[in-house]
Amino acid sequence: MTATATGFRKRFIAGETLVGTFIKTPATHPVEILGNIGFEFVVIDEEHAPWDRVKIDGALLAARASGTAGIVRVAEPSAAKILAVLDDGATGVLVPHVSSAAKAKDIAQACRFRGGRRGFSNTTRAGDFGATGVWPHVEAQDAAVTFIAMIEDPEALDEIDAIVATEGLDGVFIGRGDLTVALGAEAMDAPQIMATCEKIIAAARKVGKPVAMMVANAEDAKRFHAMGATTFIVGSDQGFMRQAGLKAYSEISVVGAKGA
Repeated sequence: MTATATGFRKRFIAGETLVGTFIKTPATHPVEILGNIGFEFVVIDEEHAPWDRVKIDGALLAARASGTAGIVRVAEPSAAKILAVLDDGATGVLVPHVSSAAKAKDIAQACRFRGGRRGFSNTTRAGDFGATGVWPHVEAQDAAVTFIAMIEDPEALDEIDAIVATEGLDGVFIGRGDLTVALGAEAMDAPQIMATCEKIIAAARKVGKPVAMMVANAEDAKRFHAMGATTFIVGSDQGFMRQAGLKAYSEISVVGAKGA
């Protein structure tokens, strides 16, 4: 790829501390609210939430409006699915179950024009609906689109060095939940899982690739930052709503109670 990294991708590759969250509710408002708060990115979760292409398209527009990077966790790693969200203006894709170097290569090629096989159209939001010429569109997209692979399968651990070294792969996300279940570990912070995280982070750092982690709180983030992770996903729009709702209800519901 000849284009120089820009925007979110440039910051991600450079190892800046970036904070994002999952968007589970198929609507634009959570994206706008969280983007306006200052989250550097949001992950529109097509894999585990009821998103369709039209709703994803609207959410990506909301991400642009609120100045946050719109990443889509695609439901499947097909070239057609990746092309759809990139044409709609996604900053990048978070791809589940990248369990081999061959799979990582296929996805990287679906994300790139030069050296890849991404289908071309500049009459999309990504191409300013035709306002961007052919080669400027190619250069801009190859510079901006971010491919993050989710490492969450035991078989990926056997190929981790080859996976992280894949050309066109910008970084990895460690799926502790899936790894915990797949490996039969007691909890996501069990010694076996932490050792697995250390192995993945070490492999990524060896080739200069950043690592993203799901964290529960600041202490969790500090722990993984010390290990080498630089990008953090905390909670989700639904999780934030539930936490705020529980707090409000627990505080107000006792107002009329005897002795309150």
